[in-house]
Amino acid sequence: MILLIKNIKKLVQVEEQAVAKISGADMAKLATIDNAFLLIEDERIVNFGTMDELTNPSVWKMTSCKADSLLNADIKVIDATGQMVLPSFCDSHTHIVYAGSREIEYIDKIKGLSYEEIAARGGGILNSAKLLRETSEDELYRQSMLRVEEMISMGTAAVEIKSGYGLTPESELKMLRVIKRIRENSPMIIKSTFLGAHSIPAEYRGRQTEYVDLVISEMIPQVAAEELADYIDVFCDKGFFTVEDTDRILLAGMKYGMRPKIHANELDYSGGIQVGVKYDALSVDHLEFVGDAEIAALQGSNTMPTVLPGAAFFLNMELSPVRKMMNAGLPVALASDYNPGSSPSGNMKFVMSLGCINYKMTPEEVINATTINTAYAMGISDVAGSIARGKFANVYITKNIPSYEFLPYAYGSNLIDKVIIKGKIQ
Repeated sequence: MILLIKNIKKLVQVEEQAVAKISGADMAKLATIDNAFLLIEDERIVNFGTMDELTNPSVWKMTSCKADSLLNADIKVIDATGQMVLPSFCDSHTHIVYAGSREIEYIDKIKGLSYEEIAARGGGILNSAKLLRETSEDELYRQSMLRVEEMISMGTAAVEIKSGYGLTPESELKMLRVIKRIRENSPMIIKSTFLGAHSIPAEYRGRQTEYVDLVISEMIPQVAAEELADYIDVFCDKGFFTVEDTDRILLAGMKYGMRPKIHANELDYSGGIQVGVKYDALSVDHLEFVGDAEIAALQGSNTMPTVLPGAAFFLNMELSPVRKMMNAGLPVALASDYNPGSSPSGNMKFVMSLGCINYKMTPEEVINATTINTAYAMGISDVAGSIARGKFANVYITKNIPSYEFLPYAYGSNLIDKVIIKGKIQ
C-alpha cells in the first residue's frame, strides 16, 4: 500500500544522508521542510520533499506507481494542512513489564523517605519483584500490553524493555518471555534487555557475590539458550552492584552475544560509566553524577549517554549536567525510564518538556535526544529515529500547532492527531 501525507505544514528532522547519532553543537540543528509531502510504501519511507515537487515523475520512481496515479484508489492520502509530521519517539530505557503499581511508596516519598531508605526496608525494586513472582505470565502480558498501547497513542514507536523485577531464574525468564510476546504482537520495534542484576534479592543480602554467581552461571545461559535478550544490563551504583560485579556480569553476557547497557551514576560517582565504556556499552543511563573524568571516558567512545528526566523529576534528584556533556561534544539521549517506582510514565513528549525546563535544552536538542539518539541507544538508528528514505515509516502527525517548539512548551496537552508505525495508521 502507498500512503501519501500531503500539505504538511512542516516536516521535521529530515535527513538526506542518514546519520547514526547527533553530537555536541549539532544537536541544536534540525532540518525541516515547509509545505511538504511524505511518501510511504508498505513499511518504509520512500520519498519526501516540497509540495511543488510532488508532481515530478522522479518523486515516484522509488514506488510501484507513477505520478499520474495520484488519484488511484490504491493510494491512501492524508491531508495534513496546518499540521506537522515528526519521527516517532524511540524510548531506549523502560521497565514496562511489571505487576501492579507502587503508589504507596509514592506517599512515602512525599513524606520525605529517600529512594535508598525505601529500598533498604524492602520496598522499591524488591517490592516489584515480590508482586511479579505472584503474577501469572498471561496477566503480566495483559498489563504490559496496556502500557504499550498507551505509549503508542503518545507517539512512541520503538521501545527497549528490561527485565529485572524477577531476580530469580524463573521470574527473570518469565519477564523476558513476556517481552518476546510483546515483540511478536505489537507493531512497535521492541528490544529486550536482561537485567537480572537490578537489585540484590532479600534472601541474598550479605551474600551478594553468590547472587552474582547465580546471574552468571544460571540466568545468562538460560536467557541465551532461549534467545530472549538483545542486551545485558547491570545497576552499577551505590548500594547495588559494584564495578567488580558489573565487570564479571558483562563479560559473561558478552560471551553469549549480549551487548552491554548500564544503569550508572544515579546515586553517586559509581564507576559505572567507565566500566560501560570499557566494554563498549551501547548506552550508560541515568547519569545524575557526571564529572570531568566521566566525560573524558565518554569522549571518543561508541557509548550513548542517556539521561532519564522522568526519574529525576519524580524522585527530586540531582540533575545530570546535560549542557556540560553537549558542550564537550558528546551526544545525549533522553528516555522515559517508565517503571512503577521512580518514573510511572512513558510520555516522551513530557520527557521533552522536562529536557527543556529542567536541563535547559532547546526544542531542537530535545527532539534529537528523543528520536535519533535514543534510536542509537537501542541499536536501531539505521531504521528509525528520523525522516529518511528507506527507514521505517514511524511518524506522528500533530494537531494544528503553530510551531514544533510548541510541542515541549505545551507540556500537558495532547498534541498528537495520528500515529503511523511501519506505514500503518494505529
